[in-house]
Amino acid sequence: MADPLLVLGLGNPLCQDDGVGVVAVTRLLEAWSPGPGVKMMEGGTLGLWLLPLLESYRNVLLVDAIRADGEPGTLVRIEGEAVAHAAAHRLSVHQVGVGDLMDAAQLRGTLPPRLMLVGVVPEAVSLGLGLTPRVERALPALMERVVEVCAELGHPLRPRSDNETLVAADDGLRRVLGMPVEVR
Repeated sequence: MADPLLVLGLGNPLCQDDGVGVVAVTRLLEAWSPGPGVKMMEGGTLGLWLLPLLESYRNVLLVDAIRADGEPGTLVRIEGEAVAHAAAHRLSVHQVGVGDLMDAAQLRGTLPPRLMLVGVVPEAVSLGLGLTPRVERALPALMERVVEVCAELGHPLRPRSDNETLVAADDGLRRVLGMPVEVR
């Protein structure tokens, strides 16, 4: 059996393309069902608050906007200590937290043995809602890459049935409205 996997969408949806990781994970949760052993969640801009969670997994996949060579919308995949190095090149305010998170895990000797980042080169990270058109067009490919990596790690995702999709959408609406989400 494969080691449990944490898939963490990072970024700030209030800063255009910086929120691509959160948007990708939100849409993945609407369309795909993570099986047992996979925790898929939005980490947003929580930074160091994510350290205990990060330390509790051997396999971690971060989904985020990432500064890299290439045009906006270009997909990027990096692994291992290169993830910590990439987080040191801050793209936006939230990456202070991501860089600090990686530094803290390195100092404590608790970086997950299998750490990966799948991301996209952003076009704009200034204050504003929604992704830019180029990054929005790259979103399906980014999501597919996440699905592929999950399968590579022994955790294939399963497409949700129509009923499961409605339940996931209802749960998302309940969260936005501050209503309790039913445990199923």
